[in-house]
Amino acid sequence: MNEHPKKNVIFITGMSGTGKSTTLIELARRGYTVVDTDYDGFSMEVPLAGGQGFEQLWHEERINELLSKHDEGIVFISGCVRNQSKFYPQFDVIVLLSAPLETILERVKTRNNNPFGKTSEDRERIISDCTAVEPLLRAGATLEINTQKPIHAVVDELEAIAKAIY
Repeated sequence: MNEHPKKNVIFITGMSGTGKSTTLIELARRGYTVVDTDYDGFSMEVPLAGGQGFEQLWHEERINELLSKHDEGIVFISGCVRNQSKFYPQFDVIVLLSAPLETILERVKTRNNNPFGKTSEDRERIISDCTAVEPLLRAGATLEINTQKPIHAVVDELEAIAKAIY
């Protein structure tokens, strides 16, 4: 019998509007440990080259600290930043949440928990990112879940993944 507790890290990624935050809320409601890297100092805004705005990146020291302190059970971590792939070797599973672009644009337009997506500039960025970034996320993902289904069904799939690896 293994005397050391088993730990598992499941990373949830996807474009804005695919349901990462909603999924974490439901996972937490079901009793899982969750971390949304958009908050609590896990991410930071970094100026883009040429001074044309900012991009969000993970604060790598904070992410390393989070992963090193997790020592038992399952933790679901979510985010979508350019430097996340540096941490892929530390994740047991990488799950891409996806949805058609029309669904994403409708969700960000009507959501109340995040202001990103309300402006035409935001929506243009989402359209551009879906073309340029989502294929990279898909290439790095272990699994993909289409989030057009009800949230309980999405979380049921994640829970089955967690149970399969734990």
